[in-house]
Amino acid sequence: MFAQLTDFLPTRIFDRIVEKHKGNKHVRTFSCWNQMLCMVFEQLTSRDSMRDLLLSLEAHKSKYYHLGFGSTVSRRNFGNANEKRSYKIFEEFAYVLIEEARKSCYRSDFEINVEGNVYAFDSSTIDLCLSVFWWAEFRKTKGGIKLHTLYDVKTSIPTFLYISNAKMHDVNALDLISYEPGSFYLIDKAYIDFGRLYNLHKQ
Repeated sequence: MFAQLTDFLPTRIFDRIVEKHKGNKHVRTFSCWNQMLCMVFEQLTSRDSMRDLLLSLEAHKSKYYHLGFGSTVSRRNFGNANEKRSYKIFEEFAYVLIEEARKSCYRSDFEINVEGNVYAFDSSTIDLCLSVFWWAEFRKTKGGIKLHTLYDVKTSIPTFLYISNAKMHDVNALDLISYEPGSFYLIDKAYIDFGRLYNLHKQ
């Protein structure tokens, strides 16, 4: 079933992105594709950590090749891949998949009759343990990151995601969005900045 699901992924586009970022340079066994499929498996099976993922994969060791994980998956090669490879490979591919999902999930039965797209923009603060995630300092005794999300209300699919330090003010995230003429953007009071809103108006 897992192999059937991953057959829908556009491998040629992924290969072009990997080539662009030289993700498979000096790689012998555990390619970017193998790494990505392991992360997909991790999400679909709700694994909580790399140790949890590897224990789960161990049960399918005889099927590694057919599942697309490569000849072997170890904590060492998976950890090295996560540490050394550019996150931009997976970020770019995620936006390709989001665009494909938006095309296939477009709904014409939206309650309000508007021609443009309708987006909601907000952020969520994710608390982290400061002793483990020391780089995510938020307050003296608290760690965290902030997930900024632009959500397509018509299709119920996020179209833009950005992870920042939790100290970043929400309004600064407005500078990261590419605005579509004729679309509607829903924001709350945390995003009121007249200079930025004027910039949005000009676009």
